[in-house]
Amino acid sequence: MNLLYALVVLLALIVLAYGLYQLYLWIIRRNSAELVDTPEIQENMRKNQVVDVRETPEFDANHILGARNIPFSQFKMRFSEIRKDQAVYLYDDHMNYASRAAHILKKNGYSSIYILKGGFSQWFGKTKSLL
Repeated sequence: MNLLYALVVLLALIVLAYGLYQLYLWIIRRNSAELVDTPEIQENMRKNQVVDVRETPEFDANHILGARNIPFSQFKMRFSEIRKDQAVYLYDDHMNYASRAAHILKKNGYSSIYILKGGFSQWFGKTKSLL
């Protein structure tokens, strides 16, 4: 009985920690960027920057046509490659890394930051594969 109780408590703590992490991501996303749908990105992508923050193998497998890859694992070192005078559209698979990347950009003076709502799975435009 004690083992079962310990497992239930452990599971509850894991669920609580995950919930707090998702709340943290929601707060930084809300304060750093605006969520946008596929049509808005398609309409504005020629005159703005689209950045895929997924890791390189995921980017190579499939990405938005015209996007550039700055993996989140390298983002703190490479975010200065992104121009401040143009809007930035970020995306990843589930908006987790994109939210954190938006927070980094906001802290460093970027103002027009957008995240693809729902992540890459919600993209219905043209894509490209490097494989």
